[in-house]
Amino acid sequence: MKYIVRKWTLHISLILVASIMVGCATVPITGRKQLNLVSDTEMMAMSFSQYEQFLNENKLSTNKQQTEMVKRCGKNIAAAVEQYMNDNGYAAHIKGFQWEFNLVDDDTPNAWCMPGGKVVFYTGILPFTKTEEGLAVVMGHEIAHAVAKHGNERMSHQMGVQMGGAALSVAIDEKPEETKAIYMAAFGVGSQVGFMLPYSRTHESEADKMGLIFMAMAGYNPEAAVPFWERMAASGGQKPPEFLSTHPAEATRISNLKAYMPEALKYYNK
Repeated sequence: MKYIVRKWTLHISLILVASIMVGCATVPITGRKQLNLVSDTEMMAMSFSQYEQFLNENKLSTNKQQTEMVKRCGKNIAAAVEQYMNDNGYAAHIKGFQWEFNLVDDDTPNAWCMPGGKVVFYTGILPFTKTEEGLAVVMGHEIAHAVAKHGNERMSHQMGVQMGGAALSVAIDEKPEETKAIYMAAFGVGSQVGFMLPYSRTHESEADKMGLIFMAMAGYNPEAAVPFWERMAASGGQKPPEFLSTHPAEATRISNLKAYMPEALKYYNK
């Protein structure tokens, strides 16, 4: 009996080690190692489906000027991302991306990017972005989340906690509603408290740094990030202490952005 237990323990350990080896990846720019146990193919297939459903269930903005600005900014930053990834050996990291940018009519100050480059901005974020450069701060940040596969990490973790480590395809078949809920939460879709909620402080700081570089490469001044976050900080509302929050306090975030700025400015051609 003990032999059998030891044998199964070894077998399970080997499976876990193999999973970690297969799921281990490196985040571009920061070089952080991450564990993604959900395949990009599965994530993007679900992303494209859920994105289409979201657009069908929500009203697109009829403001032509604002909509064109979101699409233009998105395309500019997407082109910069592709250039960076191709130049630095990460082309496979965004394989299968199908960029799409939309503005929905919703007063919530929110924005998000699903795997595969599916982006939505809410009209409620525009009073804070103010200009196209301000919008580029958020666009670069959200696209960075997708490029860094932060949602994949969260999805992998939640699948392990709530689904006992079941494969995504199995979870979709057996528990479709629960799986959809996990997915939508992992990417902040429909969040009513701002686009920064779903991610950890590590993810947020990483997306800030990557986003500055992406927007700078696209021709937007990364220094616009500081006044944007200052406006967000001045918007009011009760905020939890930083150690209880999933995202950095605004003062910490602004300080970090200033520290990242010299590197980001190297990519900015005025």
